[in-house]
Amino acid sequence: MQRGGPSTGLPTKTEQADLLQVMFGRNSECPAGVVAPATPGDCFRMAVEAIRLATKYMTPVFFLSDGYLGNGSEPWEIPALEDLPEMKVNFRTEVDGFFPYLRDEKTLARPWAIPGTPGLEHRIGGIEKQHITGNVSYDPDNHDLMVRLRAEKVERMKQDIPNLEIFGKSEGKVLVLGWGSTYGSITTAVERLQERGESVSSAHLRYLNPFPKNIEEVLRGFQTVVIPELNLGQLAMLIRAKFLIDAVSFTMVKGKPFKVSELVKKIEQYI
Repeated sequence: MQRGGPSTGLPTKTEQADLLQVMFGRNSECPAGVVAPATPGDCFRMAVEAIRLATKYMTPVFFLSDGYLGNGSEPWEIPALEDLPEMKVNFRTEVDGFFPYLRDEKTLARPWAIPGTPGLEHRIGGIEKQHITGNVSYDPDNHDLMVRLRAEKVERMKQDIPNLEIFGKSEGKVLVLGWGSTYGSITTAVERLQERGESVSSAHLRYLNPFPKNIEEVLRGFQTVVIPELNLGQLAMLIRAKFLIDAVSFTMVKGKPFKVSELVKKIEQYI
């Protein structure tokens, strides 16, 4: 739940400054999934999504909310249990053919084996293991392989996340791309400009690692991409690096959300 930092700068106020930390803050090349709710009610849905992805792909997933959402509220319908996505964990019981680092062909997740189960014993701990066998390994080629497998496993989450939706037309002059609690201000600002007939749309990222599989197609449909953030441009940095798109970074770190009028004024510069 991001707030003003790095320590007690604005401890009760909102900020979006931990994105790069959760993207790259783990030791070595070891990515994790990242999801971010857009509204207070969306916090429930995206928490469910984080658990669904983490259990299916057997990898950590960060749930990256912020102070404006954590201190906010909105009416939302409590879902029925049967309407929630299925999250099955099937513990392996078959001994024949078991290896602790065998991987599912689709997700690259390893088998769930309860430690100490007769015939399914395996090593756990921080030292890197050998592919398939799970034995402790110091082999350089194995290390290279395991690093790439960890990254590919996170990348394959794209199979299980929805496409990025566009609010407005799929092509035009300006796309406003946001994430987290900027959703309300961005949507209202874009609505006002659309009512005036301006060529502007918006898209809001709830899945930040990996990005939705159609994100580049969405971004390239517009002459200019504006990214408002309550930090110094962390999502903008990722978008520029990954897609070589010269996105416009619009930032503020005052512990307060964007005003609609501030966003309208900035977007008008690129229409």
